[in-house]
Amino acid sequence: MALPPSIVVVGPTASGKSALAMALARRAGDIELISADSMQVYRGMDIGTAKPTPAERAEVRHHVIDLVEPHESFSVSDFQREARRAMTEVADRGGRCVVVGGTGLYVQSLVDDLDLPGQYPAVRTELELEQDTPALHRRLVACDPVAASRMEPTNRRRVLRALEVTLGSGRPFSSFGPGLGTYRPTAHRMVGLELPRDQLDIRIEQRYERQLAEGFLDEIRRLRDAPGGLSPTAAQALGYKELAGHVRGEQSLDEALALAVARTRRFARRQQRWFRRDPRIMWLDARAVADDPSAAADALLA
Repeated sequence: MALPPSIVVVGPTASGKSALAMALARRAGDIELISADSMQVYRGMDIGTAKPTPAERAEVRHHVIDLVEPHESFSVSDFQREARRAMTEVADRGGRCVVVGGTGLYVQSLVDDLDLPGQYPAVRTELELEQDTPALHRRLVACDPVAASRMEPTNRRRVLRALEVTLGSGRPFSSFGPGLGTYRPTAHRMVGLELPRDQLDIRIEQRYERQLAEGFLDEIRRLRDAPGGLSPTAAQALGYKELAGHVRGEQSLDEALALAVARTRRFARRQQRWFRRDPRIMWLDARAVADDPSAAADALLA
């Protein structure tokens, strides 16, 4: 069943997506928000993922947040299933949805109803024995060069997943769905927030400073001490991974923070490249939206 048309708000981290989504919900009254953020699904990972505050969630209903414990796995297909369920329920109540987030594959799995591959745990377990991620990537190049070209050789999570599917299903990982480079017409209204690189860099640094003031390090300590620890996916969350080094006493706070900022800036560049490829996205100046989010929301709802 086709999903009801929604507004989809995308863009790099710290560009102001959540503020625009909240403005849309406040102006319309019948809008509920669907998070398309791969880390906001984890309970307890609140400050570092810039999860909506309790006050915001009391004001506007949010979905696909706090679904699993940090030690549990959560896949794109899990997201697609949960998001589709939530969107259908909202429509059944007579409401509308705004999808908001910067995880490109999550967004595209909804917008293009991607044919997502299954899980192959036995294959995955065998692959995880290999600690050399570039070696795994070279193996992927040999059996699915298209998929290999779409990811960094050091991105262990993505390389492992592509190999797992290719070997487990007998089909190249890149063969599933219409292809990530195929942008079919969609009934969803896709909106992106853009910002000059130097200003986005400043926002990223300022957000980390704000998160530290809000207790980010204490959050990391709680997660470290929780039963089960972090799943391989959750452990890669930006900020958590780098600042955990300081919590363990391996780096000064300044060193860990500088590393987190640098890696987040690189991640934001990758987000920008991902979304820029999609010609269906209408781009807005994030500075103008931040100056008057209500006006931006009214224009999108008109």
